[in-house]
Amino acid sequence: MNKRFSRRAFAATLALGVGMALVACSGGGNGAGTNSVSGGDYTGPNVTISFWNGWTGGAAPVLVPKLIQKFNTEHKNIVVKDVPMQWGDISAKMPLAIKAGKGPDVSVAHGDDLATYAAQGLLLKSDDIVKSLGYGESDFPEGVFKAGNYGGAQYAIPWSVTPLGLYVNKTVLTSAGLDPAALPTDKASYQKALDALKAAGVQGEWVDGYVFTGTFEFETLVWQFGGDLYNKDVSEATFNSDAGVQALTWMTDLIKNGHSPSDVAQDGNFNALVAGKTAFNWNGVWQTTNEALPNVQWVAAPVPQIGTEKAVWSSSTHWVFVNNKGQDKNKTAAAATFVKWMNDNSAGWAETGELPAANTVRNDPALLSKYPNLKPFMDELPYAHYETVSPGISAANATITTALNEAVLGKKTPKQALDDAVTKANQLLKQNKSQYGG
Repeated sequence: MNKRFSRRAFAATLALGVGMALVACSGGGNGAGTNSVSGGDYTGPNVTISFWNGWTGGAAPVLVPKLIQKFNTEHKNIVVKDVPMQWGDISAKMPLAIKAGKGPDVSVAHGDDLATYAAQGLLLKSDDIVKSLGYGESDFPEGVFKAGNYGGAQYAIPWSVTPLGLYVNKTVLTSAGLDPAALPTDKASYQKALDALKAAGVQGEWVDGYVFTGTFEFETLVWQFGGDLYNKDVSEATFNSDAGVQALTWMTDLIKNGHSPSDVAQDGNFNALVAGKTAFNWNGVWQTTNEALPNVQWVAAPVPQIGTEKAVWSSSTHWVFVNNKGQDKNKTAAAATFVKWMNDNSAGWAETGELPAANTVRNDPALLSKYPNLKPFMDELPYAHYETVSPGISAANATITTALNEAVLGKKTPKQALDDAVTKANQLLKQNKSQYGG
């Protein structure tokens, strides 16, 4: 299971399990207010700030403490306390901690969670902080900054982006007479490669019915075929449009036409790539750090353009300032200094399998020199699509995976599965509006 899955579990638990309770009990701080900070380093009295995060696997547990130690050494009046824990534990502790004024001073959240947290009153409005630190939309990949905006206010600062890419087992391609230096870029060349692989006895792309990574591939294809997941104000689901049906049909046809097994286990497609049983896998940039890949002759490329438009799914993570009861403004100001420093020094974050969101860091030639496998993912950012911004959206998003699973397993046709999922999603969106307003 990929490390990011545990973060999603945290997000879903927090969004679904404590939604109404948080609206009632968050009244800790001044969610409608802002905290003034200086654009330079924090110059106030000595403070200790708490940084809650769920980075307990992979390279992050090694890198985060190193970065924090360096920051603390350079800032004599700030001590950042690293508080790593399982994301599920965070979801259980955060609401009551905020109500009691004992939550973190700074944390990180995914883009599709930000509106939920903001609507629940968990986060401080951060317009003044963002402005003071000199950040704006142009400092990050197009579209990602807006994920932190809810109700006309900015609640977050981007930290990283994680687009999908095409992973290729070069040995498998070569065995089928294909040239690893001429990778498919569109529907025709991708289909040609799949047919050649099939002729050589290889099922070229294994399709799964799980979030990782079937849902991300489906959403990519919906956008490539010119559709969208929801309407503009996120009051209705639209992923059962002609574009959605085309996308899901294209995926199920891979199974129907013998390019994929019919029942792929969670992570089975990536494991098959590593084992030399398949040639292609649509997966996230985080897999570039997978410990199994050094034993494989592999390369990554942008996902092929199957539809009429260039598009690719990407997630994002963002810094957030927490709205504790009686939140100390000095601590928030110190946390802002910490966030700016972390973004400025985020080049090493690529070691964890995520792209730094700050353009100045990510576009530094030294980054690609050290992490050349990141280039295809970076090349996709101009046409990347990020998470839908709307309170409680995680529950509606889950219906997409349900539809995918039903269609992939042959329980329903793509259209029937999507139509049924949209009916459920619209009910959930209506509940979200009643619960969160707007």
